[in-house]
Amino acid sequence: MSRNNAGLSTDRIITEALRIIDGQGLRRLTMRRLGDALEVEAMAIYHHFPLGKEQLFDAIVAYISDVFRRPAGEDEQEDPPGEDGEEAGDAEEAPDPRPWDERLRTWALDYRRALLDHAQALPLFIHRRPDTEAALRTRELHYAAFTEAGLSGADVVQAAAVLDSYVTGAVIHEVRADGLPAQHPAVPDGRFPHASALRGVELDPEHRFTRGLDSLLDSLRP
Repeated sequence: MSRNNAGLSTDRIITEALRIIDGQGLRRLTMRRLGDALEVEAMAIYHHFPLGKEQLFDAIVAYISDVFRRPAGEDEQEDPPGEDGEEAGDAEEAPDPRPWDERLRTWALDYRRALLDHAQALPLFIHRRPDTEAALRTRELHYAAFTEAGLSGADVVQAAAVLDSYVTGAVIHEVRADGLPAQHPAVPDGRFPHASALRGVELDPEHRFTRGLDSLLDSLRP
């Protein structure tokens, strides 16, 4: 096997690591297996992640969380210079003109989709603090939107935490519902009349999520 390190980038390592996680599970990701998939020596990966797999895991969490990330391949393209010779990549992005609740709704739907696309990586989100630049972009979006909605101070922070918790919790609930059944599942009987009556009711996950999201955003209006 050719071991050519040319073209090896952080994004390429992360996306290949996610292919392994998505297809084989989190426990199957090793630096050696990742190197084989990239056709490089494992030590070449340490050039980008000198602290090893835990640093790579941090980068994977940041990558999945960053719903503002440009599509793969765009980062390698040069941005045309702006007026007065300013690099386009250095210019501030124009503010989103949509109402605050539409901006948050779009973020929530995009974040849910990103988490579901990489559900095998969900355990990584439990023990890692959101201290990345991607997390700061999300926090800025949330705080700005809820401030625009009329909240202030601690109420802004609380509303942002509630929204993030809803999306993450809803995804975990959805993934768990499709998981392995218990070996001896309990069956509702007369002791659980409401659970028995509603046992056969099924909800579309997308509809359930969006309905809950809209109710949540409505409840957070001052």
